Amino acid sequence: MRQIANNVYIPVLKDLVEEGKEVSMMISGSSMNPFLIHQRDYILMKKPEEELKAGDMVFFQRRDEAYVMHRIHHINKEGKLFIIGDAQVDMEGPIDKEQVFAIITKVKRKGKWIAPGDFWWEFFEHIWLHLIPFRRFLMKLYGIRR
Repeated sequence: MRQIANNVYIPVLKDLVEEGKEVSMMISGSSMNPFLIHQRDYILMKKPEEELKAGDMVFFQRRDEAYVMHRIHHINKEGKLFIIGDAQVDMEGPIDKEQVFAIITKVKRKGKWIAPGDFWWEFFEHIWLHLIPFRRFLMKLYGIRR
């Protein structure tokens, strides 16, 4: 298998998403542990068609041009997004909605495709999202390290 740097292939995926295509990629990095695991799991993403909401997993480009896939924690009254990885305890934001180029529609976790409605999808979208003060302890309990 040949690996290609994120800054090379993500712009290509971004262009495909902007053309209306749904694309898949392997997860790189540990910020979405324990839901998604580095070089094991995959995401399926497309251009957002509906209003973004708390709990959505989105792909966005930071002002420094880095690409990040995290979860929306909340949206303030000005419409700015505050984002956090499932393994993180510090939020990032404010992020402009225009920085978001894709929403995650499905994930391939442990070899099985899951989508909204699946137990683990709902758990991480609705419950884990609000357990920020307990994440370090819970991840140690389950033996997951950042």
